[in-house]
Amino acid sequence: MTTPSEPGPGRPDPSLSAIMSERRQLINLAYRLLGSLADAEDVVQETYARWYAMSRQQQEAIASPGAWLTKVASRVCLDLLGSARARRESYVGEWIPEPLPDRTEWINGRGGGTADPADRITLDESINMAFLVVLESMTPAERVAFILHEVFRYSFVEVAEIVGRTPAACRQLASSARRRLRAAEAFAAPADLRAGLVRDFKQAWEAKDIHALVGLLDPGATMIADGGGQVSAALRPIEGGEQIARYIVAIADMAPNLTILERTVNGQPGLVAQRDGVTVTVAAFDVPGDRIKRIWAVRNPEKLWPWTVGQSAERVRPS
Repeated sequence: MTTPSEPGPGRPDPSLSAIMSERRQLINLAYRLLGSLADAEDVVQETYARWYAMSRQQQEAIASPGAWLTKVASRVCLDLLGSARARRESYVGEWIPEPLPDRTEWINGRGGGTADPADRITLDESINMAFLVVLESMTPAERVAFILHEVFRYSFVEVAEIVGRTPAACRQLASSARRRLRAAEAFAAPADLRAGLVRDFKQAWEAKDIHALVGLLDPGATMIADGGGQVSAALRPIEGGEQIARYIVAIADMAPNLTILERTVNGQPGLVAQRDGVTVTVAAFDVPGDRIKRIWAVRNPEKLWPWTVGQSAERVRPS
């Protein structure tokens, strides 16, 4: 005998496909809010766990399951963002959002040939690394209000219900977030210019041509590396085009067996460094003008699981 909250034996749950169709939206939302594909997956799993913890009667009483799932996922993210700053204080070195590969990188088998959330992330300006880094400077409430309203087009009334503030307060939060983005110049130059500069940077790096690298970098450029204490990486930002060029060439001298590949990183031209077929560094670039202004080099292996080559694509949690 089946209870009203359970489908009968062999009978599919009629609401399952509708509920699971929201997964793409939830992954997109959580990744933008947290800057981590791994954490986004966990948030979505927690959201679905809360849905299926309810009885069938409770589920059927919800007028819009999609809106309910979004609200829960947003609140879970808000809680995580609130505790993230404390966790970052103990993080070794600089923290950079988890880089996202183009979906074809996964589909073509470079990540093990299995489906992955990267295939479900919508590529637009709200996932480029410069944008995500600016989001990191925002308060949790600013970040949630901005993403929900500006990216996912939720009204301020809906945002207020999620954030727990008035619509007017949420409007102010989103406005403050927009000012931060404008101040940070978190918008890229035309695609062909970005791609050309990144390609030239790769060739100059491989040639160990300091002069050419300096010419590609803004004099006030900054390079930030994220090793997370797992691998070697500069613990502080490297400032200045010449200093970055010399650092890059020193890396090439210390690791002559690196293979540098042009890849799409968070929807933008980037570079991937591999050693023996395994990705060890993913570099994203900010090109607001005619020179490279910022470089973010992610080396923490825990953040490179979608880029793993020749190994299992399954994400391994640290013990």
